[in-house]
Amino acid sequence: MPTHPSYRATDRLAILMHHELLTHRGKTGLALLRFAPDRVAAVIDSDHAGQCLKELTGIPLDWDIPIVASAEAALKYSPQTLAIGIAPSGGKFPDAWSDDIRAALTGGLNVLNGLHTRLNDDERFRSLLKPGQWIWDMRKEPDPIAIANGDARLLNCKRVLFVGTDMSIGKMSAAIAMDRAARLAKLRSKFMATGQTGIMIAGDGIALDAVRIDFAAGAVQQEVIASAQDRDIVFIEGQGSLLNPASTATLPLLRGSQPTHMILVHRAQMHHLRDFRWANIPPLRDVVKMYEMVACAGGAFAPAKVAAIAINTHGLSEPEARYVIERTAIETDLPCDDVVRYGAARLLNTVLE
Repeated sequence: MPTHPSYRATDRLAILMHHELLTHRGKTGLALLRFAPDRVAAVIDSDHAGQCLKELTGIPLDWDIPIVASAEAALKYSPQTLAIGIAPSGGKFPDAWSDDIRAALTGGLNVLNGLHTRLNDDERFRSLLKPGQWIWDMRKEPDPIAIANGDARLLNCKRVLFVGTDMSIGKMSAAIAMDRAARLAKLRSKFMATGQTGIMIAGDGIALDAVRIDFAAGAVQQEVIASAQDRDIVFIEGQGSLLNPASTATLPLLRGSQPTHMILVHRAQMHHLRDFRWANIPPLRDVVKMYEMVACAGGAFAPAKVAAIAINTHGLSEPEARYVIERTAIETDLPCDDVVRYGAARLLNTVLE
């Protein structure tokens, strides 16, 4: 499973979040704060330096993680690695971040880079590396790699793929929440990361959007087979959406993983795609039927049912969230919950049944 030989999923992090702490582009950093807060030494955001991170984000942190204005200011909190916590459009590196990268490297930090721009190719940064120091450009194609042949269907473990009504709505968060619930239930569980944020949290996985399309399903298959060794259940991070015209990742995930179950992820009160307002989201019961039909390819593959709906109720009040969950369950005749807000035990039990 692709990883960096020196990266540990316990490294103390300074997270670069300039101007995006409260936007969907800050999803990488926000996920690290939600799922690995004990590893975060400081957050770097010049817009909110000195403010209360818990109050700004609503993430239930047990202690006050400082927000500082620069990477240089973060050094006093003793991080080991700078993580780029922003996903800018197209995955390109903005030159405005150069001073922070240089300050981090000069201060002895490593760099976790989930962008398409490879920082190791930039002499300004590479020349600052000292022995043992590294930059991990994680959006790289696995090596070796091959095309898919459907062998994942032969695995004995459950393979749960998270599919969605759009991009950036919580598929990774739902997968991590269910993996952690499974571990608490003493299951041999694995969260299989397929994007840069998941890899930062898990320490391994594949950056699917860096793989050539002909080999994408093969990369998924290879990773699923490796993840399934001695496991009862593998939770596969979803990417993109079959509803989104810009998305190419969902079909390779379906074909490469040959899922036994799917979890449909949807953001509450979202009626059209975020970046394509002309594209309405169909009724969820119809989206369920679509994913099930595509998963089995009309009968060419074994059926994979949508076992449950994971609703992202972020921003809703408690009564609003409960109402949306109940209404969605009635409309789809499927178990429904917000696994981040209320825990994943209910949806996990549905999969195990």
